[in-house]
Amino acid sequence: MFAADSKVAPALTSDGFNAETADSWKRIIQPVEPFLEAVARRLAEQVEAFDPDIGRYADYALNGQGKHLRAALVGLAANALGKVNDSHVTAAVIIEVVHLATLVHDDVIDEAEIRRGRLTLAANWSNEVAVLFGDCLFAHALKLAASFPSPNICRAVATATNTVVSGEILQTHHRRDFHFTREQYFKVLEMKTAELFALACELSAELSGTAVEQRKSLRQFGLSFGTAYQVYDDCVDLFGSEAAAGKSLGTDLANGKLTLPVLVLWERADASDRSRLRELVTDWQGGAMKRMAELLAKYDALAASLEVIQQHLQRARECLRLLPSSHGRSGLVRLTEYLACQTAALGAVSQTSL
Repeated sequence: MFAADSKVAPALTSDGFNAETADSWKRIIQPVEPFLEAVARRLAEQVEAFDPDIGRYADYALNGQGKHLRAALVGLAANALGKVNDSHVTAAVIIEVVHLATLVHDDVIDEAEIRRGRLTLAANWSNEVAVLFGDCLFAHALKLAASFPSPNICRAVATATNTVVSGEILQTHHRRDFHFTREQYFKVLEMKTAELFALACELSAELSGTAVEQRKSLRQFGLSFGTAYQVYDDCVDLFGSEAAAGKSLGTDLANGKLTLPVLVLWERADASDRSRLRELVTDWQGGAMKRMAELLAKYDALAASLEVIQQHLQRARECLRLLPSSHGRSGLVRLTEYLACQTAALGAVSQTSL
């Protein structure tokens, strides 16, 4: 099912998860629900930290609807290692602020108008305001990180932020670049998206006083899960429904970003279809979506991409073996199973639209 002219898929929440499985999501986060409520309250309180004249931008960005998936990772990882405390709340808030900053900037770069079912900050006020306020959010996250007694937290947040932004730069370098390999694609994904998932797990372990090996294992879990999530998101951008996803779709190809389904198509296509694909991406025009959909369907690019997601989710589960108990890690395992179900649902909806 293609973003431009698809049937309406089962409704997705602002974080890309199917609303029909909301009960499953609730079961996953039930053990950390008070923690996530504390994170939401602390995020709302951050509005007061900004100059009153720009408070409306802060309120708009910080109080948008979202599942706080990265914050949930902090809480679930802490639960797997013992229990959550106030330092975990602060860490989750820091990661959410960094994530929000990247979204504000992404929407400018992608010229996206809709995010989480409403106008983006850029569409509401201007690109100039969005870029500058995104910078404010990055700076605020580092200020919060510096409040910890140990410099390790601030160092980790600064390093992760650098990695995320560097990943975005690398992705920009490879726009419309058909020499862009899978290896390079996954490197970009790890940097620009999975790094914050890894940071959530890493900081949770650090603040729980966990042994180095378990900390490394949790970080790798975050990288694998985050990579799976981004591939899923890339598939939604091509095969999902804008009304269901609650954000602008089809922006990747319009901006020349070659995601996994397109790379699969390029690998499998004959010379004639490769030429057609290059032409479509190089000179994106109205109606290009329909022709792209035909090519993607011809070479079964979605199924191949969804299989890669499942592989990364399996790797993520394998990373949890070093955690103290199967009961403790069950929340993280269920999180991978949840995304696996979403992945299967995307494939099923796409098949019904053919």
